[in-house]
Amino acid sequence: MALDFAATYKILVLGDSNVGKTCIVHRFCDERYYDTYISTIGIDFKQKIVNLDGVPIKLQIWDTAGQERFRTLTTAYYRGAMGILLLYDVTNLESFNHITYWLQNIEENASPHVITVLAGNKCESSDRIVDSESGQKIAEHFDLTHFEVSCKDNVNIEASFMSLARKIREKREQKGYALHEPIKEENSDLLKPKTELQIRACSAC
Repeated sequence: MALDFAATYKILVLGDSNVGKTCIVHRFCDERYYDTYISTIGIDFKQKIVNLDGVPIKLQIWDTAGQERFRTLTTAYYRGAMGILLLYDVTNLESFNHITYWLQNIEENASPHVITVLAGNKCESSDRIVDSESGQKIAEHFDLTHFEVSCKDNVNIEASFMSLARKIREKREQKGYALHEPIKEENSDLLKPKTELQIRACSAC
């Protein structure tokens, strides 16, 4: 028997290549950590029903490709997105510097009501380049909630997704949507996973 839930929230995980987008989705949805590099070709999604303050909510989490050559492919998937987890890597300054690019991309393609949460991955690493203060400062500048997370050590993974879900709920309530109002399903073709995984052993995920 299928589990009952009150609403579906579509969430995108965005950010540069190699920042850990696929890892954070697997860690949250499957409660597993993969110590490998996974190059996502195209886009894939996972679903998880969470207890949001006593109400079951289905999170449909879309894992997007961050490579430059795939950026145009992801634009269609902004449609219907209610929340975005924007991920950077605290050991990769370039991924941090690209936050403004991603925010501009979100502004141009996503709904004006979309909720964005910023997260710095690999906070457990001794190779950190981006300090906590810098992450918090840019988050405050763009009025975003900020987390430092670790897929490896399972730090703030659930907290970041649940914070995003709560903010989506608050936005829906502000817009006057009933909790049980159905969400329009995306085109069935878009819901089909279009992912080919190329996995090679490394510690960069």
